Amino acid sequence: MLVSEILRIKGNALYTTTPDAPVLGAVKVMAQHDIGSLVVMDRGRMAGLVTFAEVLRALADREGTIGSLTISEITDRNPLTAAPSIDVNELRRIMLERHARYVPVLDGTTLQGVVSFHDVAKAVLEEQSLE
Repeated sequence: MLVSEILRIKGNALYTTTPDAPVLGAVKVMAQHDIGSLVVMDRGRMAGLVTFAEVLRALADREGTIGSLTISEITDRNPLTAAPSIDVNELRRIMLERHARYVPVLDGTTLQGVVSFHDVAKAVLEEQSLE
C-alpha cells in the first residue's frame, strides 16, 4: 500500500496555520478537529510543522502559559516528510526511527496531506487482514 492510498481514504482535509498565528489559536483548531498537528504554511509553501509535542514543550518551558507566543517560535522547521509514492511499510520504519508521529506528504513542493502514525498503523493492519 502506498501513502497516496492512505490520503485517498482519509480525504483531503488539510489543517494549516501561518508562522505569525498565535499558538493558542493553533491549540483551539487542533482540539476542535481532534488532530495532533498543523502544517505551517508561508506564502503558499510548507515552512514546518507544529504538533502537540511542540505545544507541550512550550507550556513546560513557560510554566504553563502560552501568552502571546506565535507559531514561528515553536515550529519544527525540518519535519520528516514523505512522497505519496512511498510504501506504507517503509514510512512506518522511518517514522519509528525518527520518532515522528505526523508526516506531511509532499508531491514536489505541493502539500497533499498529513499522515499520522495512527493512519499508518491502521493501514498496515488492514493490509495484513486482507492477506
